[in-house]
Amino acid sequence: MDMLPDPRTPDLRRRRFRQIPIRMLVPNVITLLAICAGLTAIRLSIEGRNELALAAIVFAAVLDGIDGRVARMIKGQSRFGAELDSLADFVNFGVAPALILYFWQLHDLNNVGWIAAMIFAISGGLRLARFNATMDDPNKPPFAANYFTGVPAPLGAICVLLPMYLVLIGAPQLPAPITALFTLSIAFLMVSRLPVFSGKMIGGKIAPDMVLPVVVLVVLFIAVLISYPWHLLTGGSLVYLFSLPIGWASYREHERRARVAAAASEAAPGYTGAASNFPTTVDATEDERPPRLN
Repeated sequence: MDMLPDPRTPDLRRRRFRQIPIRMLVPNVITLLAICAGLTAIRLSIEGRNELALAAIVFAAVLDGIDGRVARMIKGQSRFGAELDSLADFVNFGVAPALILYFWQLHDLNNVGWIAAMIFAISGGLRLARFNATMDDPNKPPFAANYFTGVPAPLGAICVLLPMYLVLIGAPQLPAPITALFTLSIAFLMVSRLPVFSGKMIGGKIAPDMVLPVVVLVVLFIAVLISYPWHLLTGGSLVYLFSLPIGWASYREHERRARVAAAASEAAPGYTGAASNFPTTVDATEDERPPRLN
């Protein structure tokens, strides 16, 4: 009678546990650093060090913006990394901003302030869940790849902290009820169906004659962010919020053009099926995040 192989043998263990390339770990390390920044922001807020707490949230947003790009550059995408990225976004841009606002001012409203903070955190989680569920939606029109549905969680977190930026640049502090209403408004924008520019339409390549100007602009942006962080975040948040109607109008215009093109195709001689002037697939390299679990 043949004996079964002993699972404790080194050869079987080597076959069972496959070695993981370092390039698969780098994006996950960046995501873990972002989680550390978000958790540290909560601690700093509890201790009353609000400026450092805000800086930690901004740092987490920067790390969130580069982890997916680094993963694509070094071909380090993984399902584990995708799920870890979602968890990090919920902590950093849902829970952390809500608690920072609560410890800063919303606690003055007692239960009402806590409810506003909870609604924002929950909205961040719902926003991320919807993003994951609809990422591969086959019924989504091709031009919709250039838009997010609702305000993204990182930008929602940056914008919801606007009342704190205003105080740090010397403006009068808003009343607590106004801050609570503003928090609920940003939460609504996150879970709404509002089309929002994703930034993918800008493209990933730069003309050779634009390399130096772009480098200068990036250096200027970093210098201003370091020298006048709260002024820049205040202006950036206001510009972004006021630009939301432009994204909505642009999306509606694309919808109108798609309907006109579909009607023209149906009226054309020899029409045999639905047609579109847009590409039917979107390059996976344009996704902001690695593939999700099915």
